[in-house]
Amino acid sequence: MSDAAGTSRSERLAREIRAYPGTITFHDLIRKNKRQSVVLIVMMLALGAVVGGALGAVGGAYATGAARPEELIPSAAIGLVAAVIAGGLGATWSWFSGSTAILRMMGAREVGAQDDPVLFNVVDEMRLAAGLPMPRVYMIEDTALNAFATGRDPEHGAVAVTRGLRERLTRDELQGVVAHEMAHIRHLDIRFAMLMATMVGLIVFACDAFWRIVWHAGGRGGRRRRSGGDGGGGAAIIVVLVIALLLAIVAPLIARLIQMAYSREREYLADAGAVELTRNPEGLASALRRIAGDDEPLVEAANRGTAHMFISNPLKKMREAHQSLDSAFASHPPMEKRIARILALTR
Repeated sequence: MSDAAGTSRSERLAREIRAYPGTITFHDLIRKNKRQSVVLIVMMLALGAVVGGALGAVGGAYATGAARPEELIPSAAIGLVAAVIAGGLGATWSWFSGSTAILRMMGAREVGAQDDPVLFNVVDEMRLAAGLPMPRVYMIEDTALNAFATGRDPEHGAVAVTRGLRERLTRDELQGVVAHEMAHIRHLDIRFAMLMATMVGLIVFACDAFWRIVWHAGGRGGRRRRSGGDGGGGAAIIVVLVIALLLAIVAPLIARLIQMAYSREREYLADAGAVELTRNPEGLASALRRIAGDDEPLVEAANRGTAHMFISNPLKKMREAHQSLDSAFASHPPMEKRIARILALTR
């Protein structure tokens, strides 16, 4: 039974590899993932703007009793501006405090060349290949095979690996993992991930605030509209309200889907970036196989807010789904697809 399952996995992997053109290079993969990432960022910002404008318009209708669509434009504009300001404030906090908070939450301990010369040397090699400043290097005392990178820019970058990963991977495999994390820093993935997480949080907060407005002020707003507007204006307001209600229901879900799609694209991008830095696809592919087959406990300090940062999802309940299923709610692509993309570069 085990041999049959192994053969089936090998056949699926071979099919995945054959699906890529024989002439594909890591440059092709990097360009593709960067384009798709830009599209997803634009979609998230547009969703935030639409939610802010729509909820601002409805809030204005309840507050002022406006009955005509044109009367809602100022309120919609205020909602849009408020969304931009709130997004800016949230991003500013993440920019200056996010990385330090994450490292502290993970219980990461900074190490130097004297503590682990091999690890420090591998990180130094990869940062030279990437043309980046030397990041801070951290160790997480956990038996799991995992790693992540953080930092708002290359000058403030940090790479953290678990004790299990450091002790159980070969040097080539360790180099592939470190190169993956250096690629995240090089492509400013942490900066954009913070932006996406901030936008999701603000959209959820705005929709929750909208429901509170509707619940507490519905009666007063309804009386104002009935007494202040004509039938056409009232119908238009109802349309706006229905649109806002639908947005309040689906916007948090759409935001989450966009965030997860973005996270998967950046994992693919970091895999291709790692191959660019090491010129050794087999090293990273072998490391990912080991990580996928790891039976040790997963990173205990991780949570849903930090899971997307790791090279492999560290949450036990999501492990199987995120490693084998191509789910729209997964923060990481299936390991099989990641390995196939990497090995396709060896043909």
